[in-house]
Amino acid sequence: MTSAIRTTQLSKYFGDFAAVDSLDLEVRAGEVFGFLGPNGAGKSTTIRCLL
Repeated sequence: MTSAIRTTQLSKYFGDFAAVDSLDLEVRAGEVFGFLGPNGAGKSTTIRCLL
């Protein structure tokens, strides 16, 4: 099956602060994927980077 979303070693820094650090993610076509985690875990930042 093909990947709808795929990223390797995704990182996002705000100054010296790593909001997302070395994320590997693959979501295949037809899959449903959810982001769960506490406040400040980088969920929204990850989605913004992928868009």
